[in-house]
Amino acid sequence: MKLWNKYSGLIVPVIVVLALAIWPIITGKPANRETAFTILKAIALATSLNILLGYTGYVSFGHIVFYGFGGYVGLFLLTEKNWSLGAAILAGGVASGILAYLLGSAILRLRGAYFALATIGVNEAMRSFITNFELFGASTGITLNFSVYKAYGGAAQALQTSFYIGAGLALLALIISYLVRTSKFGLGLLAIRENEDAAEVMGVVAPRAKTWAYVLSAIVPGMIGVLFFFKNGNVEPHDAFPLNASIELLVMVMLGGQGTVLGPILGAFAYQGMRGYLVTSPIFKNIQLSVSGVLLLLIVLFIPAGVVGWLRHRIPSLRKVLA
Repeated sequence: MKLWNKYSGLIVPVIVVLALAIWPIITGKPANRETAFTILKAIALATSLNILLGYTGYVSFGHIVFYGFGGYVGLFLLTEKNWSLGAAILAGGVASGILAYLLGSAILRLRGAYFALATIGVNEAMRSFITNFELFGASTGITLNFSVYKAYGGAAQALQTSFYIGAGLALLALIISYLVRTSKFGLGLLAIRENEDAAEVMGVVAPRAKTWAYVLSAIVPGMIGVLFFFKNGNVEPHDAFPLNASIELLVMVMLGGQGTVLGPILGAFAYQGMRGYLVTSPIFKNIQLSVSGVLLLLIVLFIPAGVVGWLRHRIPSLRKVLA
């Protein structure tokens, strides 16, 4: 009972992710594995963004930059330096964390719309830089040699390995999010979200706290980027830094419930389900982003606390579980 009371806010999200990871194993269908991988990837990215958006209240339209930058660093090390996949994934996460520290030290001095606009500029600037950076293949990107997959049992086995690692990274993102939310550091971030000036009066060193939140929110996306592009076999600028992906992550976080651990998971499930329908619909496939924009507007207007926030308000007994 004590264990449940202490970790109740983490247990439900972990069960959901584990169930999603086990589902393709039970069914034995590659199509289910790919669907589950897409959702796990969305969960990891949305959960990471929630550390910044949900806990500090800073809206980032360019969070996908860490996913793309980490992916480039990882694939470069895999192809040019013959690093192992595990080492490349770690390096991608560290590289994205360092980038976040450098960027955060500068742009996190901005607030509100100014910060949001700056993040768009960062994403576009990074895409332009990589497009002209010869070491990373410039506009053609980096393509893995097929022989790289031999070390992992061939391309087919590499897909299976990537799935298990993806599930592990989703769990890692959840654990980081939960530990931040339940720590003294997390309380400082929540204070910044409510009133940054008042938080500083109470002793929170806001610039430092926001920067480290930014760093923590960037590490897992960098690792996921390496894994995804390893799985695909190549990385190009337009795939690594798509602005629309950052908007979709915002929708996932706000739909499920920003500032909660479970919210980004529910948001990722719901949005990926909707997206799967939209991209295969002859009517809606060309207006997918428009639908995302309308959905974001509706969330802000009618359920700003998201699904989890709405349930916590309506059913108080669920507040311990829906953390």
